[in-house]
Amino acid sequence: MSRRSGILEFAVLGLLRESPMHGYELRKRLNTSLGIFRAFSYGTLYPCLKTLVANGWLIEEPGSASEEALASSLAGRRAKIVYRLTTAGKEHFEVLLSHAGPDAWEDEHFAARFAFFGQTERDVRMRVLEGRRSRLEERLEKMRASLARTRERLDDYTLELQRHGMESVEREVRWLNELIESERAGRDQRSGPDTPAPLDHDSGETGGLPRHGGSTRPDPSDDTAK
Repeated sequence: MSRRSGILEFAVLGLLRESPMHGYELRKRLNTSLGIFRAFSYGTLYPCLKTLVANGWLIEEPGSASEEALASSLAGRRAKIVYRLTTAGKEHFEVLLSHAGPDAWEDEHFAARFAFFGQTERDVRMRVLEGRRSRLEERLEKMRASLARTRERLDDYTLELQRHGMESVEREVRWLNELIESERAGRDQRSGPDTPAPLDHDSGETGGLPRHGGSTRPDPSDDTAK
């Protein structure tokens, strides 16, 4: 399985964990809610759904008469099928949510993982956030070293582009620092010195995300931060 298809399968399972959907509903949610899927087609989605059904993680059900009429007007005959997560699919998604290794820190995968942080256990969220921050700090050091070596050979526009890229990464690092501190503060508030914090991945609580009026957070899927 390619990394890209793996991210798509993860996102589809996560959305269907919220509620069953038609194919056109899934595509709309993927396009609007998860920026990394802004430019993908039914030709990409339906093979993914077919694979998930074959694996026993989804089942196909006919929609109601009203749903079928709406789906037909929007997306054609194939959209009449409703996709529902099976028990095995829920269990598989829970396993995927528990992963916090290096793949979860990469640009596209991190954006998908972050979109489902409300369903993710707090300690896993922390490991993913800290891993992402570490990955970006490494990237930032390489960018600074490269700029120092090549500065004299760059024209003004190329130099400005390099600086813009660095600033984008620096902004995301600051954003991650805020998120990590908020997660830590939320955990401390929920538990005493000898009491582990309760898991809240089904409640949707995020431990108190930072809320700054008028501030702009970087989009984890922003190409300028890659």
